[in-house]
Amino acid sequence: MFELLWLLLPVAAFSGWWIGRRGPRGERDDDSFGAVPEAYFQGLNYLLNEERDKALDLFTRMVEVDSDTVETHLALGSLFRRRGEVDRAIRIHQNLIARPTLTRRQRTYALLALGEDYMKAGLFDRAEKLLTEVVSHKTHAEQALRHLVTIYEREKEWGKAMDAALHLQRLEGGGYTVRIAQFHCEQAQEAMAAADTNRARSLLRQALSHDPACVRASLLTGDLERGLGRHRVALKAYHQIARQDRAFVPEALDGLEASYRALGKPGQLEAYLRDLAGQYPAGPVVTRLADLIRERLGTEQAIDELSRLLRHNPTLVGIRRLVDLTRSVGEPIGPAELDILLELFDHLEMGKPHYRCQACGFSGRALFWQCPGCKSWASMRPAAEKEPA
Repeated sequence: MFELLWLLLPVAAFSGWWIGRRGPRGERDDDSFGAVPEAYFQGLNYLLNEERDKALDLFTRMVEVDSDTVETHLALGSLFRRRGEVDRAIRIHQNLIARPTLTRRQRTYALLALGEDYMKAGLFDRAEKLLTEVVSHKTHAEQALRHLVTIYEREKEWGKAMDAALHLQRLEGGGYTVRIAQFHCEQAQEAMAAADTNRARSLLRQALSHDPACVRASLLTGDLERGLGRHRVALKAYHQIARQDRAFVPEALDGLEASYRALGKPGQLEAYLRDLAGQYPAGPVVTRLADLIRERLGTEQAIDELSRLLRHNPTLVGIRRLVDLTRSVGEPIGPAELDILLELFDHLEMGKPHYRCQACGFSGRALFWQCPGCKSWASMRPAAEKEPA
């Protein structure tokens, strides 16, 4: 496509020169049309000698702006932007917008292109102003709104991002529910930090109304209610995560245990985890269960239960905890060997990513609700050693 643009560029320049030499009704001026401009041949010579920058400058000057060459100028501006020459793209698009002969549609498209130039340059305030004007014209509104959402995400203006996404949702008929729910969650976290619990609770309810599978909203609801001492409500939110996406249950284990203990019911937590481990024997789930059994019945019982679970579904985290428990009761294997095993497990665990983006494959050890790689929302999931059936 890039090479094709270079081939078409001299044609566009010559066309602009030719159109400019025609009469008002398309009549040919015999005195001026006979000679092809010397600059045209000079530009071709630059291209043949691979002096593309000089050719581009020359052909750009040859193209006169009128109703027939607007598209050529827009293409030139886009070419400059893709080449990273944003200043030149801005000048071309600003020059276009200043022309009084443009149609409404042409001017709107030029505004969109200039907004994209400003985005490329990092001038988000200027880009926002132009893109908002494009949205008001209705033409190219969807593309402008998508750019606005990106700007508001980068600027962390979650309210504006949500309004733009809702507008897009109405125009395109769907596809933005996950992102809208995440914007509500971002606002809810800000409200929680400001101790505005009523607003936070309302925002989290709205997040779940847009995306009932929003794990983040359930986690935040559990944390909010637990912090307020409403442990039964917190447990209801934490339990919902297993229905939304059980791979995220380990993220709620600390909150679950804190609320069950606050209610004086650690036994119910053990029963819940035992049932959960039968469906989804993730390492953090079975090790937390083993810790509860050890607390209630002793280390030997915890070893037996953990061994039983690991025979069917071995995980690195579970095996490491089993070795640790075995060392604590002085099993025949020597302490030096056990230390080596534990160091090996720690080393293996250290190099293993905890989360992976389902959209682009980005992996890391921290949970991001927006992927740092592809900027997708709610696309990062725990990198399970063994996916549930």
